[in-house]
Amino acid sequence: MRRLHKLIVLRSILVLAVLSPPLLRAQNPAQPAPVTQTPEAPKATTGATSATGSSPNLIQLRLMIDRGRAADALKELNLLSAQQPVPAGVNRLRGLALYSQNQFVEADAAFASALKQDHHDEESAQLRGLTLFRLGRPADAIPLLESAHDWTSQTRVDPSYVLALCYLDTRNYDNARRAFATQYGFPPDSAPAYLLTARMLLRREYLPVAQQFATKALELDPQLPLAHALLGEIALAGEHLDEAIAEFEKERLRNPLNGGIYDRLGDAYARAGDYTKAQQSLQRALLLEPNSTGPYILLGKVLLKRQDLANAMMYLERAEKMDPGNYMTHSLLGQVYRSLGRAEDASREVQISQRIQAASEPKLETVH
Repeated sequence: MRRLHKLIVLRSILVLAVLSPPLLRAQNPAQPAPVTQTPEAPKATTGATSATGSSPNLIQLRLMIDRGRAADALKELNLLSAQQPVPAGVNRLRGLALYSQNQFVEADAAFASALKQDHHDEESAQLRGLTLFRLGRPADAIPLLESAHDWTSQTRVDPSYVLALCYLDTRNYDNARRAFATQYGFPPDSAPAYLLTARMLLRREYLPVAQQFATKALELDPQLPLAHALLGEIALAGEHLDEAIAEFEKERLRNPLNGGIYDRLGDAYARAGDYTKAQQSLQRALLLEPNSTGPYILLGKVLLKRQDLANAMMYLERAEKMDPGNYMTHSLLGQVYRSLGRAEDASREVQISQRIQAASEPKLETVH
């Protein structure tokens, strides 16, 4: 039962950790972990309480961390860590508490101490691997993450993703493909496995390798949905506009009801300066996806380029109502209002755009 509880806690931490690249995560306060119903707790480890017997034991301290009280738990754990010898499990919980507070260097030291004390402490090994990933040390994290042999199919999804990201960052692309295949339940040499990896490579801006993997996916399955769309995205990211348009057109013929394809095709035509075809594609996108803001924003941009200011304003104001937090919408509206001679409205929109953009910029995490 103790192992089950550990796995549940580890899974919840992993879900929070892997949503953004290491060292570029915004410094938000640690969010409280979900409260899990704890099975009948085993007896606390000997030495887990203070000499007066008034301090919480390790089971209680772990619950405090799980419930978002890592700072309070850390005060007790620091006292326990000063004992000689350090009670079993204390360093692991200190690492967990420190990790919850984004103190990754200190957490790594605590997990390392836990592993020195017990080489078979699997949870500390797994958590240290995750911590090293967050510190931007994927090569050091890989052996620890690879050692997780006993994770069940339900708990391997997130660790497989972290491990795959480590492989990507160390340019071990084939192992990354195998890890993504494990996460999504595909054979490692299948077309979907190659396409999934290509998507992740594009996200990491590894464009030549992403193109290679997407092309391999199409070789394995020429009818694979969205493979041409992904090749179009890769070409668009590299500003190969003619190639991007050709790939999006191929996908459009295979998948005529996908509004996103018309949106991307419109973007590609707009970048190439063909505003007539861009407008046509984006209007098709709107008919299929009327609740998506992307085509409205791009149409506003295209119509602004064509000096159709009234219609540009109409589409952009509609996009602003749908998503008032998009800085690009406000920036384009500012340009439209300025062209219409509405200086006060233009100034307001530019200020809103700048404020939203400044608030969304990532902040580097402090590494001591």
